[in-house]
Amino acid sequence: MQQKNLVIAFGGNSPEHEVSVLTAIQAASALKESSWTLVPLYVTKNGRWLTGNHLLDLESYKEIRVAEDQGVPCHFVIGDNGVSQLVADPSGWLARPQQFRIDALLCAFHGAEGENGAFQGLCETYNIPYTGSDVTSSALGMDKRLAKELCRQIGVPVVDDVWIREDVWIEAQDRLTANCEKLGYPLYVKPVTLGSSIGVHRVSDRRELTDAIEESFRFDTGLLVEKAVHPLTEINCSVLGDRDHLKVSVCEQPLGREELLSFEDKYMQGDNSGKGMASASRKIPAPISENMRQQIQEYSRTVFNQLGCSGVARLDFLCHAESGDIFFNEINTIPGSFSFYLWEATEVPFDQLLEELIAAGLKRHHKKNSRVRSHEVNLLSQKAAKGLKGLKGGK
Repeated sequence: MQQKNLVIAFGGNSPEHEVSVLTAIQAASALKESSWTLVPLYVTKNGRWLTGNHLLDLESYKEIRVAEDQGVPCHFVIGDNGVSQLVADPSGWLARPQQFRIDALLCAFHGAEGENGAFQGLCETYNIPYTGSDVTSSALGMDKRLAKELCRQIGVPVVDDVWIREDVWIEAQDRLTANCEKLGYPLYVKPVTLGSSIGVHRVSDRRELTDAIEESFRFDTGLLVEKAVHPLTEINCSVLGDRDHLKVSVCEQPLGREELLSFEDKYMQGDNSGKGMASASRKIPAPISENMRQQIQEYSRTVFNQLGCSGVARLDFLCHAESGDIFFNEINTIPGSFSFYLWEATEVPFDQLLEELIAAGLKRHHKKNSRVRSHEVNLLSQKAAKGLKGLKGGK
């Protein structure tokens, strides 16, 4: 039987870089008894591509510069047989490039170019089967504003907000501040394309609002200012599969020191054992009514489908703790730790979750390649024979 290589791609130039490393190492650990040969593709914070088995060992990252120095530069190529490969280029006079056939690629990025469709587009260019949502769905899921607009169109409730672009803020600060204050304090300021609560601020007056907007523009060129749901209960749910077949997980209630979880609540309140999102405090299943659970699961299916998502995603909801009103907050098309803790509670072990995630990516890849992808007519030859208007010598 031919060896099957699974490239695990992670890291990247993102504020969620370290979270991505944890997710990748968790996945590698869960797949260590599988039939896949695991090949790391680590993207450093400055964009270098490295490979090497040590990059799937958490201990290596105690000295990040040492881990990078020991890594081998690598890149994608398409072989003569049309199959894409990851090529490692070790240094030294006698070193020879090492080639790994890419049978599948597990996207373990969080945020920025790894989750917003950019890396997915690169995989499409090299015809690499990859996990998770495609280019369009990834881009829509990453953009909180666009995702909320879609929810409004399909009848999934969202909280009122004001969208602010940095260039417009510079020119019309007073008008935009007044629009925000019409929502009524308290408010939340959120970068449009970041996750893990990075750059999110709760504000209670104009001074705090202005400071938060200026601070959040350090992370993104677009912001959402949203009316706070108070008293708030956060409820999350995960979806696995594709449009042909999907299933939903149990719901969870994440717990934090404040109403809206911070980055520290999500990733730094555990035991530093490398458990990532799995180390955060939460209640599973969430202590909510049966009606609320069913509604959240139905909203999750609807949003996942309408965005055209694939693989595994986590959808986060804001619930009014007294009225029971439910509002879609955001979708994570590559959730931290792949939300395995939600699926284990739904009786889907982590290794099975990853195998189903990979299978969904291979299925999409097969469908794409079964369609006509080129038109076998040499148009350039015909044009060369007849000449082309606008070129010297053309008719």
